[in-house]
Amino acid sequence: MKVLFIGGTGNISTDVSKLALQQGVDLYLLNRGQTGITLPGTHSIVADIHQPEQVRAALEGLYFDAIVNWIAYTPADVEQDIALFEGKTSQYIFISSASAYQKPPTHPIITESTPLVNPYWQYSRNKIACEQRLIAAYQESGFPSVIVRPSLTYASVFPVAIGGWKCYTIADRLLKGRPIIVHGDGSSLWTVTHAVDFAKGFVGLLGNPYTLGHAFHITSDEVLTWNQIYQTIADALGVEAHIIHIASDFIARANPAIGAGLLGDKAWSVIFDNTKIKTFVPTFHATIPFREGIRRTLAWFDEDPGRKWVNERVNQEMDAIIEAYEKATR
Repeated sequence: MKVLFIGGTGNISTDVSKLALQQGVDLYLLNRGQTGITLPGTHSIVADIHQPEQVRAALEGLYFDAIVNWIAYTPADVEQDIALFEGKTSQYIFISSASAYQKPPTHPIITESTPLVNPYWQYSRNKIACEQRLIAAYQESGFPSVIVRPSLTYASVFPVAIGGWKCYTIADRLLKGRPIIVHGDGSSLWTVTHAVDFAKGFVGLLGNPYTLGHAFHITSDEVLTWNQIYQTIADALGVEAHIIHIASDFIARANPAIGAGLLGDKAWSVIFDNTKIKTFVPTFHATIPFREGIRRTLAWFDEDPGRKWVNERVNQEMDAIIEAYEKATR
């Protein structure tokens, strides 16, 4: 099976790429070649997906059983992909987001039929619009669209609501005994999924013709509170977590950018029903509990001290929210 990943070396897609190779997939990675990350066994295609003429030239004469775009975020991105890949593939997989599901949810159990509506977060609304365009393309012209909605999936990042992304900031604060923020009272329910587990479900979808026109989420079945998530990170670091609980609405007023991701996703209790992915991929089962997965993440950071980047902007944002909260409660 010949597969093209646009991207393929990110937080989620690296483990998907590795598993695809292990299962004998003939894997091509299209990117700008700027990350410095190489995956032995893949075919590298250097092109900028945002330069369609570059992509057309690079893919001339190639046909793929599946194409996955890991870095499409807007309707313009998928519109371009429809034009580029019409007649070039038997399956096009769009990486959406579980944050597209109805917020606030009217039912805590999330299935693929849960409505898609998000009045809080533009990121999610863009993903919804992408999905709608791709399904319309499937219905109108047979473009082989498939939707996959990851939730908070991690390998080389810390899966937290507040504390930074693609940086070591939350771990650094914990190690130094600085306070961290947990939204609400920390008792709302959430699911985090290790990318190795996500890969098991995702690779099982590749090349499956019965997936066309369908949407899937792929998550762990482990359900944790946010208090447990942050405390598990602290335990893995061998330190005590100094948690300050702050209402999500207050955080959103103090920092609207952070608030959008809270109110548009992580502030609500959700439990994912994975029946559909298990039906299409009967071998799928998430086996990595968070207490083990976060240790793998910490080990990844320890392998290269250069990865332990502390984002001072994130520190400043957290300190500003805490200061505003303490001032308001005095």
